[in-house]
Amino acid sequence: MTLDLPSTPPRCYALVPCAGVGERAGAGGPKQYREIAGRSVVAHTLSALARVPRLAATLVVVAPDDTVFERHVPQGPAWVARVGGASRAATVANGLGVLVERGARDDDWVLVHDAARCLLQPADVERLIVACEHDAVGGLLALPVADTLKRQADDDRIAITVDRRGLWQAQTPQMFRLGLLRRALAEAGEGVTDEASAVEALGHAPRLVPGTLENFKLTWPADFALAERLLRTRA
Repeated sequence: MTLDLPSTPPRCYALVPCAGVGERAGAGGPKQYREIAGRSVVAHTLSALARVPRLAATLVVVAPDDTVFERHVPQGPAWVARVGGASRAATVANGLGVLVERGARDDDWVLVHDAARCLLQPADVERLIVACEHDAVGGLLALPVADTLKRQADDDRIAITVDRRGLWQAQTPQMFRLGLLRRALAEAGEGVTDEASAVEALGHAPRLVPGTLENFKLTWPADFALAERLLRTRA
């Protein structure tokens, strides 16, 4: 009996959900389109991904009514899909469907990366791929928690100090097989906030790959000023 093995090794695709509205950022519009250091946030993000040789392609998933993406990313990636959903999980799930339509297989790897993590370094992505490409599950970039953590009570006082031992702060990219991730998102529903959570819900344990402090997600107004300084320092 012979096994019907794929004729080509698994490929790596990047998927960038870019359909959010950025309410917490105070940017007066979607934060991924705010300009910092001469380019939009998402343009910086896609530039970093474009410098990762192991990526076969990058798919950006924007909202169906998005009419400005090409204006903010004039030299964007080859693939843009206007199939964004009401939640991150729905946006990613819809994007996975587009990858399948364009020839991606269940055993291919998908690296889901936040559009608002614009300080990503290509070397970090390569390190994630090397760490996970032979893993049975996949994994994500993350940072060990260094600060003391406090849980808030209802009256804005400390309820308890949380033991930080063994705690990590999840980052992106998060790298999983396309077939596994589609099933995980379908079963987890739209309430999950990252792909690893959905995969965990199936009983799997994703690998933690040390990331870098600069790969933070632009969320609050002050984050944009910090990102601007760091990007200009790199330049």
